[in-house]
Amino acid sequence: MELTTIIQGTEGLTFTLSDMAFMNFPLLNYVETVSPRPILFIMGEQAHSRYFTEDAYEMAAEPKELHIVPGARHIDLYEQVDMIPFDKLGAFFTENL
Repeated sequence: MELTTIIQGTEGLTFTLSDMAFMNFPLLNYVETVSPRPILFIMGEQAHSRYFTEDAYEMAAEPKELHIVPGARHIDLYEQVDMIPFDKLGAFFTENL
């Protein structure tokens, strides 16, 4: 496994990244710390990963919003441009940036 130094800290700290670092990062441990910044969760109605988004949404503090794309699978929101909710994204960023 290759380790790469990505940041040399100011107090003798060095942060490294490995091929498996992302897989070992406890993503849901910090979702509530996003607040008070708004967070928008978007998921496909038929996504195999829907449970993960629902769990993250429940754990997140307000302000939060959940948008479910009807009929979409997980991968559809990457590959099917007509299924990507650009109107929802635009409205969210217009309101919150």
